[in-house]
Amino acid sequence: MTPEQAHQFRDDVLNIVSQIPYGRVTTYGIIAAWAGWPSHSRMVGRTLRYTPGAEQLPCHRVVNKEGRTAPGWSRQRMLLEEEGVTFKSNGHVDMSRYLWEP
Repeated sequence: MTPEQAHQFRDDVLNIVSQIPYGRVTTYGIIAAWAGWPSHSRMVGRTLRYTPGAEQLPCHRVVNKEGRTAPGWSRQRMLLEEEGVTFKSNGHVDMSRYLWEP
């Protein structure tokens, strides 16, 4: 990925995350695919973690493909529950109910 592509990827990721509806979630992999780099789901996570201003976006609505929240971010579950998102007994988001695909 060239520097120009990396900048475009970042912009695409932030744009997609900004569109995730209240009370819904999407995955790192879906975001990566929509940004045109389907094998770069980990880079989506890094983009959200290290881009200044990303904390103003609904980053809490991004989970992994099993519906697990980000490790080390205990507030993520609380933020999702405040939006009405429920979790299964294993602690994962019920993806069959809450998954959003742009």
